[in-house]
Amino acid sequence: MFKNIIVKLKATAVLSVVAFSSMGQNALLIPPALSGATFNLNVLADSTEFFPGHKTPTYGINGNILGPTLILNKGDNITLNVNNHLSTTTTMHWHGIHVPAYADGGPHQIIQPGATWSPSFTIMNDAGTYWYHPHGLNKTDIQVSKGLAGLIIVKDSTEATLNLPRTYGVDDFPLIVQTKCFDVLYQTAIATMFDTVPMVNATINPFLNTPAQVVRLRLLNGSSDRSYMFGFSNNMNFHLIATDGGLIPAPLQLNRIRLSPGERAEILVDFSTLQGQTINIMNYGSEIPAGIIGALTVGSGMAQIPDYNLNPLNGADFNLLQIIVGAPTANPVITIPSSLTTLSPWNTSSSNRTRTITFSPKNMGMQDMVEGPFTMNGHQFSMDTINDTTYLNHIEVWTLNNQTLVAHPFHIHDVQFFITDVNGGPAPAYEAGRKDVVLVMPQQTVSFITKFEDFADTIPYMYHCHLLHHEDDGMMGSFVVLDSALRSINDIKQKTFSYYPNPVTGDNLTVEFSENNGPVQFKVVNTLGQFVLTGYSEINNNRCSLSVAGLNPGLYYIILKSTNSISKLKVVVE
Repeated sequence: MFKNIIVKLKATAVLSVVAFSSMGQNALLIPPALSGATFNLNVLADSTEFFPGHKTPTYGINGNILGPTLILNKGDNITLNVNNHLSTTTTMHWHGIHVPAYADGGPHQIIQPGATWSPSFTIMNDAGTYWYHPHGLNKTDIQVSKGLAGLIIVKDSTEATLNLPRTYGVDDFPLIVQTKCFDVLYQTAIATMFDTVPMVNATINPFLNTPAQVVRLRLLNGSSDRSYMFGFSNNMNFHLIATDGGLIPAPLQLNRIRLSPGERAEILVDFSTLQGQTINIMNYGSEIPAGIIGALTVGSGMAQIPDYNLNPLNGADFNLLQIIVGAPTANPVITIPSSLTTLSPWNTSSSNRTRTITFSPKNMGMQDMVEGPFTMNGHQFSMDTINDTTYLNHIEVWTLNNQTLVAHPFHIHDVQFFITDVNGGPAPAYEAGRKDVVLVMPQQTVSFITKFEDFADTIPYMYHCHLLHHEDDGMMGSFVVLDSALRSINDIKQKTFSYYPNPVTGDNLTVEFSENNGPVQFKVVNTLGQFVLTGYSEINNNRCSLSVAGLNPGLYYIILKSTNSISKLKVVVE
């Protein structure tokens, strides 16, 4: 049966390209924008007619596909009510947004069918383009592929002083670029190497009417696997003004920019002399270096991604978006600023620690070097394991060492970073700003510096490959940020205490220590990352009793803090 499915998909790889290329132009979907302090985000199962007469099952947020653009202001206190109307679990991660771990939306903050997750936090990011998408265990790829993704635009006082386009949908446009695969009847969007249909904002063969003036394009590579080399069909120049984490010091003139999955870029394009003309935003796949998914070749010798050569998009130049330049608006932006902001990267001499994350295959055959599954430092992701521990306000240098034959876009939650070197040399000019994703080429090392500020907890953040099937296959690790006054959670071994009964059938959980311990504070966290109970207990005869009365049945994490230690218990309440 599996072989039959693959044969159908190979046939569909050609069929989809023919269907996509023969369709007429479609007006680019501009997702609606939401602003305010409270956001209601309904995760829905629906359908979308990508091809005439064929409805494809899709997921959407407040609609049939994609999600609204969230417009936020630095300093705002917001609440996001994520209502799961799917028949399966989901999560929602605020990619690039600096939030407490319990609000991050990783695999530890599961939203059950019919449940609502309502994280609240203050927007601390600088102005920039971020995004949100599911991040559930083994479900990220399929749920993003089916449509769950949306942009986040953060504004601040620095960006407000600049003469930039910022009227959403008029001279400031969101562009979520993806490629998708369909089955032979165009009935199911799936994530495979047969991603033969390009889309922008979930629109096939899109066109966009833009004014003849300076326009701002917010590019997001929202694809599962494919990298893009963006440029214009007339090879015109544009100006990069922001990377993943916001504005760069000054506009950088380019005619190409490469983005891997998860990366964003804001560019300014001057259309003022092109009124009445039509140009295309292209993917110049023929210029993507070998080893990156989207290039002509990935692998070496006999080690190749299965059927990679059957996808006609790989290594090809193709149109992504047709732009029709019309009349300017009443108050057009017609100039490019000479400067934007000031950035102050941390100095490597001030780092508290260096660490290395090595990418390698789980098994060491040649085919495994390109196909995986892959590991980080020899481990695959486990919900019950903390891979790394850092401390509040520590500065660290991380070196990413790719020992595989495929390029991996590395993403870290919680923080933005600055790339310090690529194979011992400087980062490309277009990657000199704040980043949260960096593409690491095969047999290459990349180092970055970052600081873990503001939030300390025992709930973990993630770092992982942003090729979504690699992430789902376990190419992910977790880390916690602890208050530096406390020891690592790994300093307390299981043998130093016991707790019972587990499952808890009554109102109390007993914790018995093997040595003297001070008074204990405890917090109970549910699987959504919400603190549902806090308390305090004295130690008598090396034993304390924690009241869990009133908790609904389910899985909980209990965080224990004493004067010199911290630990985390995993319990089930019946």
